[in-house]
Amino acid sequence: MPDITLNKATTALLIADFYAEMMNTIPHAVERGVVEKTRALQQVARDAGLMVCYSATVFRPGYPEISDRNKTFSQRKASGQPAVSDPLQVIHEAVRPITGEVVAGKHRVNALYGTDLDLALRANNIDTIVMLGYATSGVVLSTTRYAADADYRLFIVEDCCSDSDEEVHNFLTQRIFPRQADVVSAAQVIEALTSA
Repeated sequence: MPDITLNKATTALLIADFYAEMMNTIPHAVERGVVEKTRALQQVARDAGLMVCYSATVFRPGYPEISDRNKTFSQRKASGQPAVSDPLQVIHEAVRPITGEVVAGKHRVNALYGTDLDLALRANNIDTIVMLGYATSGVVLSTTRYAADADYRLFIVEDCCSDSDEEVHNFLTQRIFPRQADVVSAAQVIEALTSA
């Protein structure tokens, strides 16, 4: 992987859908040390003065945001599970936001669609997003496609992303994401932020 350069003033770190339930249990995350690498990257990003942002899928009681036509979320609505409306309740405790960091509660897979995250990024002159999270085939894929179309420069931190299907993760990071983003490691981002 080539060396990368980041402008700290115009770069944000997006920790997308980093759920405790998944990151603590799925082998793809546990075996690769995704939580530990993400925590280290988060701290370096904070120390470097980057805008640090988070997303998590949440709904109001009764799931009024979910259409019966929505194949992804209509099963959740029909399940009878109580809705979680506070994103802080589902973000992994190891990477919880601190005061002043942007937390976007979202109602769809994409972290930018229907949220105020894009507004916050643009208001702070952010043109580059360093993204990681769960699932590679969910929020990372959907947000990458949308953000690329919105002309953001994108870096996907491969070893801080995870998916319940490792083959899908590998296919996306090796074959699909490089069309619209640079696929990098946590170590590369840390090096870029500490050497600049």
